[in-house]
Amino acid sequence: MSVRDPDAKCRLTLQTWADLEAGRLPVIPSEAGDAPLQPGRPERPPLVRPRELPRRRLGSREGRVALLHAIAHIEFNAINLAWDAVCRFADMPEDFYRDWARVAREEAEHFQMLRDRLQALGADYGDCPAHDGLWQAALDTRHDVLVRMALVPRVLEARGLDVTPAMMDRLRRVGDMESLAALEVILREEIGHVEIGTRWFRFACERRGLEPADTFRKLLRDYMQGAIKGPFHYQARKQAGFTDGEMAELEALWREKG
Repeated sequence: MSVRDPDAKCRLTLQTWADLEAGRLPVIPSEAGDAPLQPGRPERPPLVRPRELPRRRLGSREGRVALLHAIAHIEFNAINLAWDAVCRFADMPEDFYRDWARVAREEAEHFQMLRDRLQALGADYGDCPAHDGLWQAALDTRHDVLVRMALVPRVLEARGLDVTPAMMDRLRRVGDMESLAALEVILREEIGHVEIGTRWFRFACERRGLEPADTFRKLLRDYMQGAIKGPFHYQARKQAGFTDGEMAELEALWREKG
């Protein structure tokens, strides 16, 4: 997590996963508090508030660069988020740590795909400003694995399931089939990442004798009031483990806001 250089972070992530898969690296449960409060990150991109990010039309090269850069930044943060789950939360089953190490590997692959595409367009990661909202959510949920699993994979990262198909349609319309292919891979694998969050959220609820639907509803209203955005991609969310009741609650919160 502390590595600042994106290439080195991806390389070490892929190597760590390879060592886990080959049995060269044992899965040792974390000690509580092992994770740093701030992960390693490069000096660029500059971080700004979300409303300060420039908006550009996707039909231009600059617009496609801005879109791909924004997604690459999310994927870079997602590498850190996955390793944070591995390092921060103690007393979880071995499969928890293995699941999130695999997520870290896939997020690193996503970042590399997007960075390759940026470079093909004459740009690179760090060229555009970005915001830090996803990592702030990691800090806000660092005290409890149940809260983290409920709100980061199942709310913030799940939002990507809703918006990515529209991005893909726009890329298809402007003929950028290379970027479209990258997003197709990312969407398919992100469904799996959200499903992992769903599975471990329910595990944490069961361990504490809590009812998952009621707990999710309470956490949404306690932490995310005003931050739920729709419309929702029902098919992708159902594949990721959302129940009809959870989808109804998300719809209700979105409608209340708007």
